[in-house]
Formats: sequence, structure tokens, C-alpha cells
Amino acid sequence: MEAIVLAAGYSSRANAFKMTLQLGQMTVLEQTISKFEGLCSRVIVVAGFKMELIQEEMAKVCNKNAYSFQVKVVYNENFNQGMFTSIQRGCKEINAPAFFITPGDCPLVKKETVQLISKYKGNVVIPSFNYKGGHPIKLSSEVKQKILDTNPESSLREVLGGFEKEYVNVDDPGVIMDVDTLDDYQKAIDYYHFR
Repeated sequence: MEAIVLAAGYSSRANAFKMTLQLGQMTVLEQTISKFEGLCSRVIVVAGFKMELIQEEMAKVCNKNAYSFQVKVVYNENFNQGMFTSIQRGCKEINAPAFFITPGDCPLVKKETVQLISKYKGNVVIPSFNYKGGHPIKLSSEVKQKILDTNPESSLREVLGGFEKEYVNVDDPGVIMDVDTLDDYQKAIDYYHFR
């Protein structure tokens, strides 16, 4: 298994570069990638805006912790055209028959949730909390090919519309919590410390 972590956006709603904000002992981005420990051989981090900060952060993370996976930071030069171009950039790197994909600002997912999703078969496996789909999602190589063959102006939602989806109900609000704004970040800190 491999994973794509999307970290190319502007963080414009957060008024801060959210990927490197602290959450507990780690940054938001490291919290997100740490969930793939023991499950993935490689984590592809797709960077765009502030690429050098992402590279620095990942170098620090790899020096500090002996993760079982290799981290590869790739640059999406078209990141300003939207998230789907970053998904396509990440998919170009994927060699595994199945892979996870998640935004870098979803740091609160439980590791057990990721382990559970990894066991499900199917082209599209989505964790769901209170009937609301979240992240990370698990996709097959068939979906990867479709993503790569699709117009960059499209969206992941459009691509996934052509596949049957397997929703997995999980007792994990973290799957639907992301850090889009400073208010979300404060909620994330509260949730992280009191869960």
C-alpha cells in the first residue's frame, strides 16, 4: 500500500501555513502522515505553495522518527489550478495496487480507522462518521488510471461518480475534521487533547 497526502494548497482560509502548525508533539502534516505507519511502504506528499517549507518539514520528520515508510515530496507545478491536479500528480507516483489519499490537513483520524479501511476490498472505500463521508479514502489502481486519464479541470468527485463506493461506518469523528481555518485549528487542538 502507498498513500498520497495533498499539501499543495494556499491555506488561505487559515491565515497561517496550516501544514506546519503544531498539534501535540507533531505538526498537522506529520500527524496526518503518521497514521500510515505500518501500513504503507511509501507516502507521497504533493506540495505546491511553500514547497520548501514542506520539504524542510518532511526532512525534519524523517530525521526525527524512524517511520516504516519512505516519504517522497513531489511538486505540483499546476497547484494553483486546484486540488485535482495535485491528486493527478500524486497518482503518477503510485505503484501499489491500492492506495490511500487524504488532504494533509486531516490530522485527527485514528490509526485504527486507517487500519480498518485498509482491510476492505473495492475500487473506492470511504470512512463514514454519522453518515458523512470523510478521509482517508482507499482507491484501486483502476481508479488511479481513470484519474490520470481525466481532464485536469475535472474533480475527484466526478471520477468517483463512475465507481461503486464502499462506505465504512467508523466511530471516529476525526475522519470528517479538517483544519481549514484558525477556528478549525483551535477545535482540532481541543479535540486532540480531550479525546
